[in-house]
Amino acid sequence: MKAACSPTASDPAAPLPSKSKRGFLKELLGVGAAATVIPIVPVQAAMGDQPPRRPGIPGKRYGMLVDLRKCIGCQACTVSCSVENQPPIGQFRTTVLQYEIDKDDGSAPAMVSLPRLCNHCDNPPCVPVCPVQATFQREDGIVLVDNERCVACGYCVQACPYDARFINKETQTADKCTFCEHRLEAGLLPACVESCVGGARVIGDLLDENSEINRRMAEHKDDIKVLKPGMNTSPRVFYIGLPDEFVDEVDGQASVRLVADL
Repeated sequence: MKAACSPTASDPAAPLPSKSKRGFLKELLGVGAAATVIPIVPVQAAMGDQPPRRPGIPGKRYGMLVDLRKCIGCQACTVSCSVENQPPIGQFRTTVLQYEIDKDDGSAPAMVSLPRLCNHCDNPPCVPVCPVQATFQREDGIVLVDNERCVACGYCVQACPYDARFINKETQTADKCTFCEHRLEAGLLPACVESCVGGARVIGDLLDENSEINRRMAEHKDDIKVLKPGMNTSPRVFYIGLPDEFVDEVDGQASVRLVADL
């Protein structure tokens, strides 16, 4: 292939020339060269039309298990992720939000710490809505963003039902948890897993029946839950000890007070 060739639909991995990003946005949005604000419009994710996955770590399908019984809300995972991946100050790839659950008996509310991150879904709604194929999924299930392609249109941010994406203020591209794929490829654990003082986070190969994550999930199979199962995204972040009130109703901000029978 000649170095000067432009990327085509048959070559999704080819980088976009840097000068084409602005031109693409003008054509996409129909705005003048002076426009700097991208309008927010509803995005419907065509999840049934997922593009082919790109190569990853052969023979693996990664997932994460979060045991809420062991999470103490210390934020070590949040801090270590920020140190490892260097997102802008005030933006985070993973968070541990604190929620209050009101009790019907009038006693003091119960406090719940809920770690949140990209769910690396098997049917990710963020992938098919990307107009430049910057968001993609690998064969090992990890969902990533190609910063050379991303035009910061925000469609993937809107499509994610888990509020797990944001537009990086410094790079002006979509950003999110990557399961620290660079560490996995080097045989290391993600920063959040390695730093968890309570051992609440476990990552592993879901295709390996002897992996620790599969062993723990088998032990607690009746207690395994995922967030927003009705969205049919097949998330691969699983929870032990997740209250039923959180399964479908929790959004991105920890400003809600959930009522439960505790």
